[in-house]
Amino acid sequence: MTVTNHDNKPGTAWIEKIRRRLLGDERVQERFGVSGELHIDRSLPFLCVYRQPGDRLDAGTRSLLHGQAAFLLGTSELSSQRDFSELVAAVAQTQSAAFGSFLLVELWSGKVGGESGERVPEPWFHVHAPQDISNEFVACVENALQEVLLREKSAKVTTEFNGECSPPGLPPLMTPDRIRDLNCVVIGLEVSPVYRDPETGVPLPFALTALSRGLAHALKMIFYRFSHNHTRYYPDHYHELGPRAITDAVLEIDRGLAEISENFDLLLHVTPVNANNAWQEFTRENFGRMPTFHYRPRSVDPALLKRSLYRIPIERAEDPTLTDLFSSKRDELDRQLTLLSDRGTARFIHGSIQLFGQIEERLLNTAKKLANSTLEGASGDAGELLGAGELAKQARDEIAHYRKSDPTLAAEVEVRDDITGILVSHGNFLIGSDAGVSGHRLRATLNHEIGTHALTYHNGKRQPLRQLYAGLAGYEELQEGLAVLAEYLSGGLTLSRLQLLAGRVIAVHSIIQGADFVETFRLLRDEYNFRAFTAFTMTMRVCRGGGYTKDMVYLRGFLNLLEYLAEDRDFQLLFYGKIAMDHLHLLEELRWRKVLQPIALTPRYLEDAEGQRRLEQLKSNSSLQHILDNLT
Repeated sequence: MTVTNHDNKPGTAWIEKIRRRLLGDERVQERFGVSGELHIDRSLPFLCVYRQPGDRLDAGTRSLLHGQAAFLLGTSELSSQRDFSELVAAVAQTQSAAFGSFLLVELWSGKVGGESGERVPEPWFHVHAPQDISNEFVACVENALQEVLLREKSAKVTTEFNGECSPPGLPPLMTPDRIRDLNCVVIGLEVSPVYRDPETGVPLPFALTALSRGLAHALKMIFYRFSHNHTRYYPDHYHELGPRAITDAVLEIDRGLAEISENFDLLLHVTPVNANNAWQEFTRENFGRMPTFHYRPRSVDPALLKRSLYRIPIERAEDPTLTDLFSSKRDELDRQLTLLSDRGTARFIHGSIQLFGQIEERLLNTAKKLANSTLEGASGDAGELLGAGELAKQARDEIAHYRKSDPTLAAEVEVRDDITGILVSHGNFLIGSDAGVSGHRLRATLNHEIGTHALTYHNGKRQPLRQLYAGLAGYEELQEGLAVLAEYLSGGLTLSRLQLLAGRVIAVHSIIQGADFVETFRLLRDEYNFRAFTAFTMTMRVCRGGGYTKDMVYLRGFLNLLEYLAEDRDFQLLFYGKIAMDHLHLLEELRWRKVLQPIALTPRYLEDAEGQRRLEQLKSNSSLQHILDNLT
């Protein structure tokens, strides 16, 4: 709940109301005076404090505490210090009684460049500690702060034991006797203002963001050690000490980004609607001229969506972790909208490379090796060919199975004339009317499309943040890697399927190097022995729109996922939604903070003993050769 004080300054009745909220373990979020702000996410044995100096602007410093689960921001006006101190004491008394002890950290900015006055100062912290503080806790504070990085430099940390734990010129927040009576520990934390231009005092946004993130991490580690050593509260992980509540500002940002993401489907907009006619045209020309591709009319104006995108006030999230996720997504949406605008132009491929990256030499060499591999006794893609109607029936049965575990699963199956092959869009399984799949590949296909793409979309829908189903920035690589892994764990991955993924990497590399449609087709058909229609389809996929390089991520995502499994990390974490490997550490943090809910559905292949056996084997041997040795 939120407590609102309508007066200019804290008063006795208001402070007593806050105390009652804390006793009830309720959230307190309050603004008071000109710039005062109190935020306490829940009952916790610590509080961060900042007092705005009256003689200078001190731009950026107060924002260093945003994202903490308990902070108090005020001013240095002497007339308000008594009420401010009473508020601090009331919080300290209530929380110390609940936990057995209480930590108070006051933050302020030091001189530019420290004593040296250097032009490009290194990050540093100066800890002001009481003389009776334990050496063990001081060492913990120093070690945590030394992990803060800025411009690839670790922060220098010094400590002074003088009992003066408040900013110069300001009275202590509490007297020594009161600190002792309340069983509190008070430290002052002076930070170098490396997040401001030393000449103008203007904030440097990238430096401020980096320092905020690093300091937030360090403070949580400090609070974790203090809790275990000095209180009756023993959190299992330091991430638990981050905020749990999702603010209205966060929900507004999340909703805005998701709405823009759902306004357009880039994949559908760059997928030709005349693939069959294009193949016939290409055949008539004896494979010597690129066919004409037709696309859906663009249903949105990229420029208008970009205008809306940059109106979303991401800076109001005031949470380094969520700000990181939101900023990355905004950048990706910007690039996707540029791609949509550039469809059919020479600029398209450059934007695609920005989205999906270049092809690493290791990935290309692996793809070439796979494409030339042979596997004695492999069954390939043999089996009865199931048409679109039968595939749709099997897919609906698969969805019905998942609905037994979670009836809210809203995935639908559609057979459509305007798409080629099969895909999942916004959680729905779309099947081209001319699509088919061999009986041998049926389980693999269902686990790829429904057990991965539709399932993670649904799991993301069940989370409080819409980004988990709309897709975090760069989610495609992990999604597709996870989908290929699902094929293997369900026993349906074949050498020909891996060679198809390898061929896509080779095709993407070809167009990045400047080859045209016909040259890329001939490379796949003549040098890597793909059938003409298969080579055509791969070439069409990578040349669509003007050069869509996404097809490299299937094999790259699969190989990166094998490395993840070798580290024996949490497999279920991958199913919280449409997430990227780069964001897994942030997802782990949000899970510890209880921002995320338990996942709703797990893949069907994990219910199968053979699927579980294969997964356990990969944790001990995740080499590509092991995969090849176990293909059916």
